[in-house]
Amino acid sequence: MESLRVALASRSYPIHIGAGVLDRAELFTPHLRGSAAIVTNEVVAPLYLERVRAALRSTGARVVEVVVPDGEKAKGWETLNRVFDHLLQNRLGRDALIVALGGGVVGDLAGFAAATYQRGVDFIQIPTTLLAQVDSSVGGKTAINHPLGKNMIGAFHQPRAVVSDVETLDTLPDRELRAGLAEVIKHGVALDAPFVDWLETNMARLLARDREALIYAVRRSCELKAAIVAADEREASVRAHLNYGHTFGHAIEAATGFGPWLHGEAVATGMVIAAELSVRARLLKPADATRIRALVAKAGLPVRPPTLARDRWHELMSHDKKAAGGRTRFIVLEGLGRAKQMALEAALVDEAIDAAAQ
Repeated sequence: MESLRVALASRSYPIHIGAGVLDRAELFTPHLRGSAAIVTNEVVAPLYLERVRAALRSTGARVVEVVVPDGEKAKGWETLNRVFDHLLQNRLGRDALIVALGGGVVGDLAGFAAATYQRGVDFIQIPTTLLAQVDSSVGGKTAINHPLGKNMIGAFHQPRAVVSDVETLDTLPDRELRAGLAEVIKHGVALDAPFVDWLETNMARLLARDREALIYAVRRSCELKAAIVAADEREASVRAHLNYGHTFGHAIEAATGFGPWLHGEAVATGMVIAAELSVRARLLKPADATRIRALVAKAGLPVRPPTLARDRWHELMSHDKKAAGGRTRFIVLEGLGRAKQMALEAALVDEAIDAAAQ
């Protein structure tokens, strides 16, 4: 097992990464003060719920479970209320620990429940998808979706710990694995050019689920994100750079109804559009945009956006959380590994979308 730390003063927490760490009760014991509620979904529960339940119960904790539907459409008010109902019916108090066992949807939903239940209780992330292990489980962003935008209703609420077991990736469908690779690529493209070099060389190993390569990719992604979160927890400045590709990606998800495109697939295409936008803003070399597109394609991810009317693109992007003063702000690249935020003219955005569609 390897461990690193998200440095947030009194709210700092460890990220544990390894194979077979799901059963290690000592990773949970420091954070248990009373009862624990495991929030998971219908797909993950048959695979890993019993192992986590046994680890928690071995500490003497009372454990209850909440199993929610699978998929992005579960990340809404109705499912959130199901979680609250279960917590209240089982009389969990403010000393309760919520354990998010699943992918990004479960992590975001359970984290938001923890942020708001009885004005806030502790929670732990146990991410079981690559996307959650490298991105959504780290940094304290919790949320549910609104029909007009993804993650529009939420809170910053840091976990007490993150336990990432790469063995859970063995049961991950190929499509979900590739979707997680989109966020791995994002970390390199936006923050770390040498990591891009490593990904170009090792993509086949990652797709083949080579354990050593996966552990490195998860650790490096978490290191990069942890440094950004420590510097800018509430996204006042540089943390927005982690949203590279997401302005376009969230628009794709919203336009297609939160489901047909996986989050990572939408972000992958969004990164290609954002690279084209960076070229048109005279910030990025065309060769680097070509390189980004090739890396996304090498991961087996989509590079062409769906066909949407121009006004639909701009309407959806206007709801982006980075919008300010009535203008959408985009994360663009000044070079590989060097992201920045800026507002750009609509005509350049349209050109970038058209170029990505070619």
